[in-house]
Amino acid sequence: MADPKGFLNHEREIAKTRPVEERVKDWNEVYQPGSLLPIISKQASRCMDCGIPFCHNGCPLGNLIPEWNDYAYREDWTEASERLHATNNFPEFTGRLCPAPCEAACVLGINQPPVTIKNVEVSIIDKAWDNGDVTPQPPERLSGKTVAVIGSGPAGLAAAQQLTRAGHTVAVYERADRIGGLLRYGIPEFKMEKRHINRRIEQMRAEGTKFRTEVEIGRDLDAKKLRKRYDAVVIAAGSTTSRDLPVPGRELNGIHFAMEYLPLANKVQEGDLTVAPITAEGKHVVVIGGGDTGADCVGTAHRQGAASVTQLEIMPQPGEERNANQPWPTFPMLYKVTSAHEEGGERVYSVSTTHFEGDEDGNVQWLHLTEVEFKDGRPTPKPGTERKIPAQLVTLAMGFTGTDQDNGLVEQFGLELDERGNVARDADFATNVPGVYVAGDAGRGQSLIVWAIAEGRSAAKGVDHFLTGVSALPAPIKPTDRALTV
Repeated sequence: MADPKGFLNHEREIAKTRPVEERVKDWNEVYQPGSLLPIISKQASRCMDCGIPFCHNGCPLGNLIPEWNDYAYREDWTEASERLHATNNFPEFTGRLCPAPCEAACVLGINQPPVTIKNVEVSIIDKAWDNGDVTPQPPERLSGKTVAVIGSGPAGLAAAQQLTRAGHTVAVYERADRIGGLLRYGIPEFKMEKRHINRRIEQMRAEGTKFRTEVEIGRDLDAKKLRKRYDAVVIAAGSTTSRDLPVPGRELNGIHFAMEYLPLANKVQEGDLTVAPITAEGKHVVVIGGGDTGADCVGTAHRQGAASVTQLEIMPQPGEERNANQPWPTFPMLYKVTSAHEEGGERVYSVSTTHFEGDEDGNVQWLHLTEVEFKDGRPTPKPGTERKIPAQLVTLAMGFTGTDQDNGLVEQFGLELDERGNVARDADFATNVPGVYVAGDAGRGQSLIVWAIAEGRSAAKGVDHFLTGVSALPAPIKPTDRALTV
């Protein structure tokens, strides 16, 4: 245990954000640089090293949280980094983007604010990079086996790194022009600067992983030919089919999926564009969808100079405390104020869009909505609550419905799908096609970054066993695992 009285002597402190009026003028990460290190030792000391550390179960990766908390408390950053990397390939991603189900499962959280596990994690990995403790780990010998990984999001990158380190020759195929998947083009710069991805890619290249950008399997390269070229394939193509809103007026100009809107802002930051073709500048913006992707749209609209930003959610506003059907240590649905919400805008709950109204040129101008109440689990309009709000740019951030089935990948491989439209797999993450495996959102459905990395690592073990008959790679989860987080 770091400090037996740490949780008694120190209150919870989290990373400080930069002033709103400063950060909305740039695209840098919202947190004050260096604000964590002066407090992180005390925060790590609050960990009680419980006899049964429920944080392990809350985290799909099974992170050794009490162990690296202890090292962080002692400021032994090298050992802390070693224990952190033992279960997590990319803690700088999860430490910035994960909603921290581990904290929801923290035993201290039963009657006190939980340990700031996420902040300790990101402090350890940032210090490790600064100290030169993150180095390439190339395999001692090659197996002679080849693996193709389709998709370069967190699941694909985790699978590729594990398989490369196991000695296989791995090539990652990405249909975009840069590696990173939604980490690159779906996550705004102010949530995670892309330099964090870039240096991991360089580490993986030094280990031997190959990357092929602007190649879409199914369109640019037939999936059957890919399967013949490699000894095994990992499909980590994500769940990229956006959920649509089929209401009158949907065809109007100015209504876009979030994943049409957000990548363009990131391309501006990459230097590919001077101005985003879809911009919120001077417009009344409405974001439909109350999740993290919706919040990303809100923060992006603020930085582009929107006249107003309104975020709509069909569900009721969550409470600020756990309710009876979400007891500890499950992951509760609580009212959350992200950095984007701190920057302004209005959030409206329990409403449903009825239709859009445009001008004579076919551009959206108004969004009509109605309040709803849930009856028998279904949202029902409340009579007399109809109204309209100005909307010159609308982003649809209502989640995803499955992996892309229009590019030919599923058909060309001959993959079976489950009842939810995801690629079906067995306990080893193998599909119905011999030698073809699936990991991440493509097999699981839309989920968290921490689940994606866990699935990538687990699928890598299945592939390694398929290729060699035995595998020493870790497998954090099985496809049926739900842990305490869902």
